[in-house]
Amino acid sequence: MKKFVSAAVTAILALSLTACGSSSTAAASSSSSAASGKAQNIVIGISPDYPPFDDITTSGELTGFDYDMGEWLFNWLDENGYNYTHEWKQMSFDTIISGIQADQVDLGISGFTYDKDRKVLFSDTYYESGQVALVAADSKITSTDQLKDANIGCQLGTTGETVAESLSPDHTTAVEDMGIAVETLKAGGYDAVIMDIAVAKNYEATGNFKMLDGVLQDESTHIIAKEGNTELMDAINKALAAFKASDDYKTLTSKYGLDAAE
Repeated sequence: MKKFVSAAVTAILALSLTACGSSSTAAASSSSSAASGKAQNIVIGISPDYPPFDDITTSGELTGFDYDMGEWLFNWLDENGYNYTHEWKQMSFDTIISGIQADQVDLGISGFTYDKDRKVLFSDTYYESGQVALVAADSKITSTDQLKDANIGCQLGTTGETVAESLSPDHTTAVEDMGIAVETLKAGGYDAVIMDIAVAKNYEATGNFKMLDGVLQDESTHIIAKEGNTELMDAINKALAAFKASDDYKTLTSKYGLDAAE
């Protein structure tokens, strides 16, 4: 577990720099940085409101599978001669893509699933998932067939929003924070909320909700960067391949319940 110890130290340093750091231009050349001896700083956008992928502790520290994976990837890059530093930037999910396009952040590691309409560069897949419906534990809704014209909540800018609108176009509400959507469901404001399988299982485990049978849309999960930023993405893909082949991948998927969600 040496890598996780190193990752934790890196995380503390990275978070301490977030307030004063500024993003590199997404298309900047890492080879130029290496030649000058100056590390290229990579700013990573994350929306910590989607456990177990992305979350934040009560003391304000980032946590979740995506965060731990990101720390592992940059630790691997450092150990393999890539001249990068990195920091995390907390954002609402729907602003990460525009932040990448405007060169405010370089990467998005926040449970992004592939969507051809998202004008970004996608990494190789790091997790297979799907969109499902979550309802209150005492809901009379027992099948996804009953979601037609129901009041459905979802997170703004997600593929879950697209699925929700296909089910109930006139009664879909998208909000920035998934936690708010789930609390609204709990209070009876929605009939269902659309989300990833792993996220739904995470909420179902509280006993307040149940996940309806049936995957509404199969998906793959990726890291994103600006279109054209192939040098950075090539490095990320090499790190991802090493991560998925490692025992740490199995350890993290088990830790966050993602092995059971696939």
